[in-house]
Amino acid sequence: MRSEGDSWDINTSVGSTALFVATARALEARKPEPLAVDPYAELFCRAAGGDWAAVIEGNLPGHQLLTSDFGEHFVNFQGARTRYFDDYFRRAVEAGVRQVVILAAGLDSRAYRLSWPDGTTIFELDQPQVLAYKSYVLSQRGIRPGAQRREVAVDLREDWPQALRDSGFDPEQPSAWIAEGLLIYLPAEAQAQLFTGIDNLAALGSHVAVEDGAPLPAEAFQAAVEAEVAAGDDSRIFHRLVYNERCAPADEWFGARGWTAVATPLTDYLRELGRPVPDPDTEAGLMIARNSLVRAVKG
Repeated sequence: MRSEGDSWDINTSVGSTALFVATARALEARKPEPLAVDPYAELFCRAAGGDWAAVIEGNLPGHQLLTSDFGEHFVNFQGARTRYFDDYFRRAVEAGVRQVVILAAGLDSRAYRLSWPDGTTIFELDQPQVLAYKSYVLSQRGIRPGAQRREVAVDLREDWPQALRDSGFDPEQPSAWIAEGLLIYLPAEAQAQLFTGIDNLAALGSHVAVEDGAPLPAEAFQAAVEAEVAAGDDSRIFHRLVYNERCAPADEWFGARGWTAVATPLTDYLRELGRPVPDPDTEAGLMIARNSLVRAVKG
C-alpha cells in the first residue's frame, strides 16, 4: 500500500508499473499494424530481466499481459495512449513550443524517439532512481536524445515547480506539458497542486495533455484491492498503488482557468483507431470506460 513520503526504484512500487507499461508498448510494437512504435520499450524490459524479459521473449505464458482478456485490451490501450500523446507533442512543436515538461517521466522515451526542432529542451521529472535507470540503459547502447534533455529528480508531492525553475525552465516562454498515467498515483489534493503548478508556470500559448480517469465506486475499489491481496500475485498490485481519487475532471479544471480544453473518451478513441472496446463489466472494461484523454491550450 502507498504511504506518505514513500519512494521507489524501477523494480518496486510505482516504479514497477513503468516496466509493466513498457512491456505493453513493446508488445504493441510487434503487431503487424501497431498504433505506435516505441523501439526502446523492449530494451528497458530486457535490461530489467526477470519476468519482464520473459514476457517479451514469450517464455511466461501465464503472465497477465499474454494470456488474459485484460492483457489484450491493456496492450491496445497503451498503443492508443502512446499515439495520442505523440500526436499531441507534434502539434505543440508545430505551434512553436520549445519547452517540454514530462511529469512522472518513468520510461517515457519521447526525448529519444520523436523528432524535435532545434532549440527544444525537454524536462523530465521523476524519482531519481527511475530517471537513472532509463539514462543508463540508453546511454550504454549509445542512444542519445534528439533534443536537450534535463533530468529533474524530484517527487511530485514536493516543491517540483521550484526544482523545475532551478533546472532552467522559463515560465515566460510557452511550454508543453504531459501527465500520462500519473494522476491515479496522486491523492486528490496533490492532483490539484499539480494542476495549479502547471497553470502558474505556463505562459500564454502553452499546451497541456492529461490522461484523466473517474474513480471507481468505493465498494468496487475495495473489492479490487482485496482480490489482489487474496490472489497473492506480485504482478497484480495495481489497486494497492493508486489513490482512487480525483480533484476534478481535467478538462473542466483547466477550462475554468482560461484554457481551451477538449476531452476524448478512451472508448471513442479506440473505436476511431479501429481497436475493440472491452465489455464494460470486465476488469479491462471498467478501466477503459473511466478514462479520457484531455488536451488544452492556454489563452
